[in-house]
Amino acid sequence: MHMVNERMLALGNEPSAIRELFAYGLTRKAEIGADKVFDFSLGNPSVPAPAAVRSAIADALGEPACALHGYTPAQGTPAVRQAVAHSIQRRFGCEASPDRIYMTAGAAAGLAIALSAVTHPGDEVLVVAPYFPEYKVFIESAGCTCVEVPARANDFQLDVPAIAAAVTPRTSALIIDSPNNPTGAVYGRAALEELAAALRQKEAELGTRIYLISDEPYREIVYGAEVPWVPAVYARTIVCYSYSKSLSLPGERIGWLYAADQMGAEESADVYAAICGAGRALGFVCAPALFQRVVERCVDEPSDVAAYAANRELLTKGLSELGYEYVEPQGAFYLWVRALEPDAEAFAERAKKHELLLVPSNSFGVEGWIRIGYCVDASVIENSMPAFKALAEEYVQ
Repeated sequence: MHMVNERMLALGNEPSAIRELFAYGLTRKAEIGADKVFDFSLGNPSVPAPAAVRSAIADALGEPACALHGYTPAQGTPAVRQAVAHSIQRRFGCEASPDRIYMTAGAAAGLAIALSAVTHPGDEVLVVAPYFPEYKVFIESAGCTCVEVPARANDFQLDVPAIAAAVTPRTSALIIDSPNNPTGAVYGRAALEELAAALRQKEAELGTRIYLISDEPYREIVYGAEVPWVPAVYARTIVCYSYSKSLSLPGERIGWLYAADQMGAEESADVYAAICGAGRALGFVCAPALFQRVVERCVDEPSDVAAYAANRELLTKGLSELGYEYVEPQGAFYLWVRALEPDAEAFAERAKKHELLLVPSNSFGVEGWIRIGYCVDASVIENSMPAFKALAEEYVQ
């Protein structure tokens, strides 16, 4: 008897810790009141979209409906791809061709496309742990093996010797995420140059190509740190970008892929063609048309980081006073906090009794930490401090 696809059945039944916690939070808020639940589970931006986004939508709605809502070319409109390429040129001083830009339904579609474009079933893809849990799902869906390489234990920066040691003849790609979800770490230029040199050396030794997939939804959310443009450091790069965080549009699912011109004309053309083919094969063609128009207009709209910076200050100061240990975030809007017991899941369960919704680090491939999403209203952080205090007191002998 034919059954449904066993792997997809398992994925559908396997809970996402983050989404499950978010759903639990919605239930608790309905039961006891939203002000009594401290929901730090989801990376849902608390800063509203810029006024320019509303204006772009309003102007677009004045156009004929058939033109506005009709299909675009599979890879996106020429105008939006030109706007993205010009933005890359202006911001990073690098060559960028619109013919290497592919508009996507957010970073998730971008990652799935990129992996399908440059890997073969049976390949290995490296990730730096802790990492966004869906990476493993996307990698395995491409028929590849997810190989976890721990970040440096003290600061969660790249452990380049460990990455180099994990490369085998079957390694076809490495995913990096800077600013990082969940740790907030930003990989500086020196670290990326060391990584690039190690990858080039491995390519030369093994006679293979290793693609760097740079997942950058948090690029604009930084606190004074520089986020280097990865293709300028390592040519064989595919950049995966989303406007979910920079323009506070997570539910609109709009972003892009860039097959770096720095690879050289022939290779970048092939990689881009493979991206177009993977988009076709996966059904990720013609990203949301209205929001392609919005991106065309708002491509260089600055992000409002001030609220996140204020929240970071509020949260780190409050937790420091209570004796919690954490990694100082250079970017994104997450705080990576050491759990007060080795079992992060047990710690997160105990936190729920205080109405604190914290994501255990097991979801991200490591033990002993929790992620606090501080993209919330400042009042949530302020009002949560007695709960964090009560939780800490449970661990005092």
